[in-house]
Parts: sequence; C-alpha cells; structure tokens
Amino acid sequence: MHYNFFMENYTVDEYALCARFKSKRKKRRLIKEDFEKQLIELRKLEADLWKKRRDLPLVLLEVPYQKGWQRNFKLRDDVARSSEASFYRELLEKINTWRFSPEKSFKRKKKRKRKHVYVENIQTVKEFSEWEWKSSKLELTEKEKTHFYKRERWCSNCKRYKINYVFNEPWRYVLRVSPYVITHTQMVDSDLESQIQFIDNYIVNNHLRYKINRLIHGTSHKWSYYEKENPKERSPIKNKSLQALYQQYVDEMI
Repeated sequence: MHYNFFMENYTVDEYALCARFKSKRKKRRLIKEDFEKQLIELRKLEADLWKKRRDLPLVLLEVPYQKGWQRNFKLRDDVARSSEASFYRELLEKINTWRFSPEKSFKRKKKRKRKHVYVENIQTVKEFSEWEWKSSKLELTEKEKTHFYKRERWCSNCKRYKINYVFNEPWRYVLRVSPYVITHTQMVDSDLESQIQFIDNYIVNNHLRYKINRLIHGTSHKWSYYEKENPKERSPIKNKSLQALYQQYVDEMI
C-alpha cells in the first residue's frame, strides 16, 4: 500500500533521482561523454603518431635527383666587395625568400582576354606585417630596422588597408636560380604508417573528423586533407562520360 502511494505521487525519473538511480537521460549522457573522451584520446594518439613520423631521421640517397629549380636572393657583386658586405649578408639571412618551380623561367600561367599567357612571377625580399614588426620575436636589430619604411596598401582580400614594413634598398640583392637537388629522404616506418592509416580509416569511415575538430577546437575546419571521399561511398560511374559507360556496357554484353 505504501509502495503504491509512493508511485502515485512521484514519476519514475523523480523516484530514480531520490533513490540515486541513473535515469535513462543520464545514462545516455554518460555514454555520450565517455565516447567523446575516447575521441579526444584518439586525437591525441593520432597527433603523437604524426609527431613521431615528422621526427624520423633523414636518409641519404644513393643517387640524388633534381626536382625542378629554386630561386632566392644573393648579394650583388659590388655590394659583396664593399665594406658593409657583412651587414647586408646578415640581413639577407633574415629577409631572404625562396621560390620553387618546375620551370627555370619561373613564369606562371595567367588568363588574359580569354587566352592563357605566361607572366613573370614577381619575387621580393620578406616584408613584415605590423604585427610582426611590433612583436618581441622580431630578430632585426635597431640598425637593420632603419633600412625599412612603412607602406600602407589596400588589400582586396581583406577589404581594408594593411600596413607593411618594406626594405628600402632592394637593389643590393639579385635573384639567383639554381637546380633544386634532392639528396635526402625521410625514413619510412611501416609499423608507424600502419597505425596512422588504421586510425585515419576509422575516423573517415565513421565520419568522426567533424566531431573531433568540434571537441578539440570548438569548431570544425573543413580542410581539404579531411575532405577525402569515403571509399565505401565512392560511385563507380563518377567522372565517366556517357560514351565510356556505353562502351563498358557493350563490352560486358559481348
């Protein structure tokens, strides 16, 4: 009698709360939280494996090979013979830039008036943004800073004016083109690659990358690296013309 009276005045969830039993809602929440903790640990393991792969030593190649061309700046011959050669050489180490290209001309394709033409790819020494210029990590000395001037330019991407600090004597350096030769390659650990691929397959096949990014970073960035197509959902007729599909059908019928 007392039991029936108790149940008539309280709901099941209220009774579970009073009796310290877990309600269905709390059980579902605990299962979800436990799964999210497992995903966070899985992401930490994946990041640790990536770091181990990056830290693998380099192996010397028996036969080096050329992979395109590289272009950077060097001191002009007359500047290299001057009394301030050491100063500008040290400054160049901080503002030098490198470009790589499969073509020695370093020209890029651009569309003009419905035609593709090759134009010169402009390369300059490093320019410092306003944030970099005021940062304590800036490696320039006070004397080196005097060789830069402040320039304000409209940025079409940001839709606002941006301030950069530009080197005011670019004529002291000239471009140098040299072959880009590969002499070393990174060591490959088959066991490490297998573990990384196993984790990646689990995340991709279960569509967990978005959820992991949201748990770790608070949002999900759809990087192109993570937008790989799921092999299980890949269409066999994707990117095939009707003529190729018809020919495949005829070959199967023969």
